[in-house]
Amino acid sequence: MQPNVVLSIRGLSKRYRGRRGVQANDGIDLDVLAGQVVGLLGHNGAGKTTLVNQVVGLVRPDAGSIWLDGIDAVADPDAARRLASIQAQANVPITGLTPRTAIQLVGRIRGGSRREVAARTQELIETLDIASWADVPSQKISGGIARLTAFCMTAVVPGRLFVLHEPTNDVDPVRRRLLWDAIRTLADDGSGVLLVTHNVREAERVVDHLVILDQGQVIAADTPAGLAASTRGVLTVELDLGLRAGTDVGWPPSVTETTRERLRAAGTVPAASAADVVRWAQSRVDAGVVERYALTAAAREDGYGRLVGSDRAAVATGTELGVVA
Repeated sequence: MQPNVVLSIRGLSKRYRGRRGVQANDGIDLDVLAGQVVGLLGHNGAGKTTLVNQVVGLVRPDAGSIWLDGIDAVADPDAARRLASIQAQANVPITGLTPRTAIQLVGRIRGGSRREVAARTQELIETLDIASWADVPSQKISGGIARLTAFCMTAVVPGRLFVLHEPTNDVDPVRRRLLWDAIRTLADDGSGVLLVTHNVREAERVVDHLVILDQGQVIAADTPAGLAASTRGVLTVELDLGLRAGTDVGWPPSVTETTRERLRAAGTVPAASAADVVRWAQSRVDAGVVERYALTAAAREDGYGRLVGSDRAAVATGTELGVVA
């Protein structure tokens, strides 16, 4: 393995042996370099969580290899886990502790000295602007503060690899921005970061590379700009629908619908057809079916939808998209 490759996965496969025999991972190749944030995307059931659980030794693969900073994570998962810092999808219960105490406790367990851990804890608390809750019993803090505390517990003694599973869930918009900056800093300080997230639009500002899973396979891997290339020359058309709108919007042939809600619909259209779509949309406004319409440059999630299909993309990205179960 090259010296700057923190995580190297080759041919990783896992089939669950239950009644349905689900193929969770199917020949996955993936690398995370030191100093790099790799975003892992995929619809629910695409194999993201199984992949993460194999990296940290909670699930044993049927085939393939996982090397974490030179350690064979399949043969020696305990050693590999010592090199990784993991924020799980669900918060670790810290009932009876304050955020500060919980962060410091994890730091000491991971081998940090009392002084170093205390200083690093205070640094993270200030970075994420949670000082007002740092010494409040965990029973009295919000879900967002609990999520930020979980990140601090992961980052207090950095590993060679950070595995972050939906770190921004429940976090308010202001502190989400602070958290994205903190994630970027982890990589800039020399660690590799594997980031499982649905929030592509926000995560793009810190992600170096995106990997898209579908049905257990890597179907695309590139920079955010590279994956967005499929949307060049494509526009997004958005409609706010009136109460008179029925179940069928009646899109013109040039539009491919991407989302449909009770009072909102959106689709993509080639830029060359924009004038025709504007005329069509205005006619729908005049008829009282559409209240408002807008054409904008196609978003990253539209390119994602083209790769995996609009139905699964909507499940994977949710309503937040608009940057890995």
